Amino acid sequence: MSEKFRFNRMELAGSLGDLGTLLPIAIAMVLVNGLDPLGLFLSIGIFYILSGIYFGITVPVQPMKVIGAYAIATALTADQILASALLMGMFLFIIGITGAIDWIRRATPHSVIRGVQLSTGALLISGGIKFMIGTARFQQLHDAVEPYLAFQAVGPVPVSLIIGVTAAVITLFLLDSKRFPAGLIVILGGLATGLALGARVEFSGSGPGLHLPEILPFGFPAPADFTFALLALVLPQLPMSLGNAVLAYTDLSGEYFGEKSAKVTNRKACISMALANFMSFFLGGMPLCHGAGGLAAHYRFGARTAGSNLIIGLIFALLALTLGGGIIEVLNLLPMSILGVLLVFAGSQLALTIMDLKTRKDFFVATLILGITLAANLAAGFIAGMIVAHVLRWEKLSV
Repeated sequence: MSEKFRFNRMELAGSLGDLGTLLPIAIAMVLVNGLDPLGLFLSIGIFYILSGIYFGITVPVQPMKVIGAYAIATALTADQILASALLMGMFLFIIGITGAIDWIRRATPHSVIRGVQLSTGALLISGGIKFMIGTARFQQLHDAVEPYLAFQAVGPVPVSLIIGVTAAVITLFLLDSKRFPAGLIVILGGLATGLALGARVEFSGSGPGLHLPEILPFGFPAPADFTFALLALVLPQLPMSLGNAVLAYTDLSGEYFGEKSAKVTNRKACISMALANFMSFFLGGMPLCHGAGGLAAHYRFGARTAGSNLIIGLIFALLALTLGGGIIEVLNLLPMSILGVLLVFAGSQLALTIMDLKTRKDFFVATLILGITLAANLAAGFIAGMIVAHVLRWEKLSV
């Protein structure tokens, strides 16, 4: 069996570890923004498969969260979102192919990278807890803690909290088990819980069969869509993508996989994401990236090889091609609180990377980035952290 590709229950469990980040944003962008579910999930599956084959290790695939959050909150059109995918692809390709990202990496102190990882981890934990208590944006849009279950509470207690706490306890007991991988048990248990508590699969349209994607299903965006996307979506997203999806991600990949991650360079990460966004643009999907949080999630739940990429990639691709738009119905079987549990444990794994910092100044920079991220956003935290970290190199300053 190739060391690059293992196919066992640990790889399967690890492949499911980042669903808590991926599914809520993906499903919301289909339901709220009208993106094509076939193109969206097929592009995710292809990106997982090709990046795993090329890099030869576990590689995360995530939505671009700044774009996703803003698009969902303001109900942007599909054309505006697709325009942002094409623009992000162009920017990332230029930054990667010219080597500008290597200059950015040399100028980025270690404390800033750890601060980005800490902040991303904290956001994942916070998002996971919101799913468990029923206050996440996706749940608010549906005015229900578990939108697809038949009932929402047991007395005064939200059903999401009951399911979430139960799954969290099970995860704690099984987190290091190879016989019963936590991620796999929690996902299967979540699907069984969804079915038992009233979630149903009701296919609309043509139902199961062979569904092929359409190229540019919404046509080519208008110039006004590109102008809006540049100012409202791309410029706020770009610093976060460089900080978390490139610098923090490649650093964490090296920490987890050592010499096996030799191909995971900052340049190649940029170009990989650029090509994925070009694909999303043509298939009508959402902007995609890598990400330190996604890697932490896959790794924490057992993924150690590119086999995990092929497993989850094939799952998404086959579901998309055989179910078309009906893929949403199947994914809705999984309770929101189960996704929340995955986020909490992935976030804690990522946040603990700060343990290798050694000086007060480094810890100050990392926690400052966290504070600014919670008050504003990760892009602002990254930029401010870069400035403060360089200022604190002056020996006369202390914290």
